[in-house]
Amino acid sequence: MASSNDFATQPPATPTYILSYPAPYVILITINRPKAMNSLSYASHWEADALLQWFDAEPSLRVAVITGGGGKAFCAGQDLIEQRDLANLRERIAKGDAQAKKDLPDRRTLVHPPSGFMGVSRRAGKKPVIAAVNGWAMGGGFEICLGCDMIIASPNATFGLPEAMRGLYAGAGGLSRLVRLAGMTVASEIAMSGRFLSGQEAAQYQIANRVSKTHESCVPEAVELASKIASLSPDAIIVTRHGLRQSWETASVERASQETELRYGAGLRDGENIGIGLRAFAEKKEPKWVPSKL
Repeated sequence: MASSNDFATQPPATPTYILSYPAPYVILITINRPKAMNSLSYASHWEADALLQWFDAEPSLRVAVITGGGGKAFCAGQDLIEQRDLANLRERIAKGDAQAKKDLPDRRTLVHPPSGFMGVSRRAGKKPVIAAVNGWAMGGGFEICLGCDMIIASPNATFGLPEAMRGLYAGAGGLSRLVRLAGMTVASEIAMSGRFLSGQEAAQYQIANRVSKTHESCVPEAVELASKIASLSPDAIIVTRHGLRQSWETASVERASQETELRYGAGLRDGENIGIGLRAFAEKKEPKWVPSKL
């Protein structure tokens, strides 16, 4: 188990999220707005963006798991109450209300960070993130999942992109990622007809890795998967993830391979962990990895 004493640096403040460390090298990030169905305000996105940048830089952590607190929702998307309040302020400003103009937050804070919804939906990042989807994943909540590297869904997980039903569109990167995972026809039905998917359907369409045995086992199964990944060379996981993500993002298969080699190949071969792994294999011992310097 990790503790704050093990960190090279301390995590940023996270009033929206509960941080815990359920296994060595693993951080569990729990969205903690259950009364709002774990919907996220604009400030919450920037908060998570800072947290995940810290996670990527912190040598004692290798894998993150994201889940929702409260039991009913993983994340219901953007905080629509905040959106309503902002709309009311703008309406008052249009009518000449000077106080409303003072109360309106800086417009630079009323957008998502470049890394997208919860700092995940458009994240490039370095280390893997797993979604443990334990309830409703709607709109931006589904886009968080689509930006993760793996998804464990509980039997009562529900996925959907209802934005078009509200006159909007899923603009945090989810549409293109859904097409890559499920194909054009299935993605079109989900995004344009308001179809919701069960956890089992998400697994059937290769959106989720699998469905957990029970609702309660969703997070433990995700942590178990994270632990398996975290037990491997942190250098190898960073480079492997980059190779996988580049193949997803890049039109050319060969160019994706070239970019990973150019970005990380020499660093991997010159690092300590490759030697540790090869010696451990030859000597039939468990490798004792050192923090990645990539």
